[in-house]
Amino acid sequence: MLVEVRLFTIFRENRFKKREMEFPEGTSLANLLEHLKIPENEAAILLVNGRSASAKCKLASHDVVSIFPAIGGG
Repeated sequence: MLVEVRLFTIFRENRFKKREMEFPEGTSLANLLEHLKIPENEAAILLVNGRSASAKCKLASHDVVSIFPAIGGG
């Protein structure tokens, strides 16, 4: 299945900003994070088609996944 993955801020370093990726049916957000070598605890916000999702969420063909790290500031 084809999924569009969008990475934000530090997750783009040595990766990409936006890319279509092929995954097997039944792939979860946790599987996608593992594939990208992003620790699950560092992915503060996970969105699937603009809606908040957990790492257990199963993906479907043509989903748009956005992954944000925790944002620090003062």
